[in-house]
Amino acid sequence: MSGHMSCHFPRLVRRGPAIAALAAAIIILPAWNAAARGPENIADVAEQVIDAVVNISTSQKVDPRMSGLPELPPGSPMEEFFEEFFKNHRGHGDADRMPHRINSLGSGFIIDASGVVVTNNHVIADADEINVILNDGTKLPAELIGKDSKSDLALLRVHPDKPLKAVKFGNSDKLRLGEWVIAIGNPFSLGGTVTAGIVSARNRDINSGPYDNYIQTDAAINRGNSGGPLFNLNGEVVGVNTAIISPSGGSIGIGFAVPSNSAVAVIDQLRQYGETRRGWLGVRIQQVTDDIAESLGIKPPRGALVAGVDDRGPAKPAGIEPGDVVVKFDGHDIKDMHDLPRVVADTPVGKQVEVVVIRKGKEETHSVKIGRLEDGEKMAAAEAGKNAAPEQKSVVQKTLGLELSSLSDDLRKKFKVRDNIKGVLVTGVDPSVASAAPDKRLSPGDVIVEVQYQSVGNPADLQTRLDALKAEGKKVAVLLVSNADGETRFVALSLQ
Repeated sequence: MSGHMSCHFPRLVRRGPAIAALAAAIIILPAWNAAARGPENIADVAEQVIDAVVNISTSQKVDPRMSGLPELPPGSPMEEFFEEFFKNHRGHGDADRMPHRINSLGSGFIIDASGVVVTNNHVIADADEINVILNDGTKLPAELIGKDSKSDLALLRVHPDKPLKAVKFGNSDKLRLGEWVIAIGNPFSLGGTVTAGIVSARNRDINSGPYDNYIQTDAAINRGNSGGPLFNLNGEVVGVNTAIISPSGGSIGIGFAVPSNSAVAVIDQLRQYGETRRGWLGVRIQQVTDDIAESLGIKPPRGALVAGVDDRGPAKPAGIEPGDVVVKFDGHDIKDMHDLPRVVADTPVGKQVEVVVIRKGKEETHSVKIGRLEDGEKMAAAEAGKNAAPEQKSVVQKTLGLELSSLSDDLRKKFKVRDNIKGVLVTGVDPSVASAAPDKRLSPGDVIVEVQYQSVGNPADLQTRLDALKAEGKKVAVLLVSNADGETRFVALSLQ
């Protein structure tokens, strides 16, 4: 720095009249740099909460003879080691294939002075032994209270000799873009580390689960930070650091945290019941695309399109049907598909709620008694066993290009279509059509059940219905399509 300044100052002096302005700039620059480093009270906040942040150490027994590379929690510092170890030593003798233990480290934070600790589910997943290491180095064995893979949260309990330092949750809904936040955790197994940044975005969906609404921050979050707290400048926990986007494993300024308001609901249930008890509506939904919105007369596109209704779920007796678009649930506006699962999940089991849907261009209100998601999942698992049907995506087909056939017994056997599915079978798709949208095409074995909310039983019925829609000036037809296992979805098909 001194060499840089001595090199340039002589030239500044020779500038004459410009020196005053440049000197002012030199005086202002250090103040600007100080502001860029963040608010002055970051150090005060860190000092206030650091003792409530803990390291989570886990141990897991693996048997290489039963499996290959052990599955480690994401972000474990042992991942690279074991990848290299197994690559170089596999097959070098029985000693290399003997059972052994692996260790990993993560972060967590204390929310109750009696010893209740929050962390990520993936930090403790499949662990045989869990230890919590306090900021002063004290190591305490931990027991698992409960965990939830959908939100990636887990709750632990330790039994300390004296009350511990605990932190409180803040209101993540009050976070503003650009607001300063502080991440504290155990990156790279180096011990408690503090980083600061701003809130880059809210309600981020990173396709990690059905309830994604992450806080995005540029505060450095690295391997080992998982499960650690994200603080506001009041020292309140506003998020649980969970994931990063990085090609190298290190921070590139894109980190994600579970919002505190979402985490608290899960943590309260884990604390009370040892498990989650989420609300369940009993519908399968898909996005309301522009084409589907146009065909339904919904402007602007909004809501969640009901693609299927579970016969055992609460929506069925309440009169909700495939083709309905949910636009309001229990007073909450449903702006797009992703809003509905989050709102339903946060609704108490057994609560009677009003659901507003758009059906054939008109709003209807239905009263639904909310069920429990976990019960619905158990029923579905018992029925489907291990042969779960693949997830279906929203489909938009630009032209027909379909080979269609009535459902015969032989075709049902060939395409393994269930007996209770009625409609027109897709037996082939024009390659030129398929190549135009390879990720959104209909497939042989799909069954077209309805065209614009009217049932079709054979190809002639289907063609008649399409011709009628064209005569009405419709540009798009909405098809209700079933796969061979009976799971339905809507397809917007261009008639032009």
